[in-house]
Order: sequence, then structure tokens, then C-alpha cells
Amino acid sequence: MHARAVAASASALLGLVALLLPTSGARADHEAVRPAVIAHRGASALAPENTLAAVDRAHRLGFTWVENDVQRTRDGVLVVLHDAGLARTTDVERVFPGRSPWRVRDFTAAEIARLDAGGWFGRRFAGARVPTLRQYLARVERNRQSLLLEIKNPRLYPGIGGQVLDELDRAGWLDRRHRSRLVIQSFDAPTIRTVHRLRPAVRTAVLGAPTVAELREYARFADQINPRYTKLTVGYVAAAQRLRGPHGRPVEVCAWTVDRPVDALIAAGHGVDCLITNRPDVVRRALSVFWTSLP
Repeated sequence: MHARAVAASASALLGLVALLLPTSGARADHEAVRPAVIAHRGASALAPENTLAAVDRAHRLGFTWVENDVQRTRDGVLVVLHDAGLARTTDVERVFPGRSPWRVRDFTAAEIARLDAGGWFGRRFAGARVPTLRQYLARVERNRQSLLLEIKNPRLYPGIGGQVLDELDRAGWLDRRHRSRLVIQSFDAPTIRTVHRLRPAVRTAVLGAPTVAELREYARFADQINPRYTKLTVGYVAAAQRLRGPHGRPVEVCAWTVDRPVDALIAAGHGVDCLITNRPDVVRRALSVFWTSLP
């Protein structure tokens, strides 16, 4: 979409969103409620998700934070991939036609390295590979980006939390210099509890929306509560942010996966700390138009 059309669309939303935004309960300071924008699986609306190309596209667009997903191969190598299966985002069915259901855990790292992880997205990305976590970390470091790392399907991969920490440690990501640039998250709260126990200095997040009554317990081991944006209310965000996380700072709330400008503006009005989005450029532009229009 051209910049003029995007600006016109965002402007048209302002009146609607002004009516939808809460008038009390959210933070009053406009600057305080402006959330950070995190590129989900890299800039995944513009390049194949979880590839180095998606990380680089987010970097070129000026986004500091990227989100990624981690699975484990049959021979114990950590790879960056969202699904437990390979079929949706690679050509595994063509390369290994007799290996259905094409689960990540049934393939070695060498076999996965043969797969095209970009051609499904567009011809220009053909030949992109599924990166190992080690390769991914090196690229994020080269770009001087920050990382929201999601441990996927930990019940399929016993001990993966500790293994992720070991890989981060080898890559130098657990030192004091990187602490502000790393958050480890999962839908599985016990895994995040384990990560916090093993490396208390590392910031952590739980995906999902625990009940308000459960938030105090979660704040013992999670610095962030990251719910789907449709689960947000002003009261829920405020209840989480009133608590102190394991590092003595207010618990943050990051909403996912927010791709439409109107949803981004409503979530921002609820007072969230960050938005996770496949379309970071669109969301950033909508937020910028909205906040600069306020008195």
C-alpha cells in the first residue's frame, strides 16, 4: 500500500478509535502508552517467517525487536521454525515424499538444511533455509537487534528450556550486556518457571491470559504476560502492571498478533507495553499518525 493511502486510512480511523479508546483506567500520558512494536517471526508479512531474510527485513525497516520460535531436530539441534511440522513453510513433501507427517523432530538438522523455506512465500526468496538457533542468534547480533524467543511445544522436546539457555550462553547472550535485549517466552508456564529457576537474571514471559487471580503467582517468575489482543481489557492490563515481576519492575503486557491499524490503536489505548505484529511497518505508521494527532 502506498504511503499516501496508508496515511489516509489511518486518518480515517482516528475518529472511530477515539470513541473506542477507554476514558479512564489507561495511562494518561500519551508517551507512556505508546507501545513498542515487535516484528513477529521477523517482518513476516514481507519475507518468509522465521528466516534470516525476515530478520534482515525488520532491521532494514528500523525495528529493534524481533520474535522467533524454536523447535528441536531428531539429532538434538535447535532450529527456528514455528510449526511442529515442516510442510507449511518448506518443500519437505517434495524432497522427502515418503516421510509423512513431516514433523521437525523426525528429521536431522542436515536433512532440514536441504529444504527450501522461502519459495512458498515468493520466487525471490526461493532457496532460503531454516536457520539453526545458532545462525539466527548470530544474525540478530550482527543487526544489533533484540530478541523475544519463544520455546515451542516443550512437551515434545523434554529439556528444551535448559538446552535453549545453553545455546544462548554459548552465543554470549546471557551476559549482562544482553539482558535488556532478550526475553524468553512460552505458552507453557512450567517451562518458563524452569527457565527462571535455571537463569534468574533472564527476563521471561508467559503467553496467554491467566486469570486476574492467577497473575500474582505468575509474577513470581514472569516479567511479561503476553495475551492475544482479543483478550485485552483496560482492567486486565492495569492488574498485571500493578504487580512487580521477578526483577522488581512492573509486569509488562505484550499483545499478539496485532496486524490491523484499528486493533493496534485500541490495544495501545488499553496501555499495553508492546505489540507483536506480522506487519510492523503498518502498525508503527498507524501509531505514529494517531499519537501525533493528539493535542
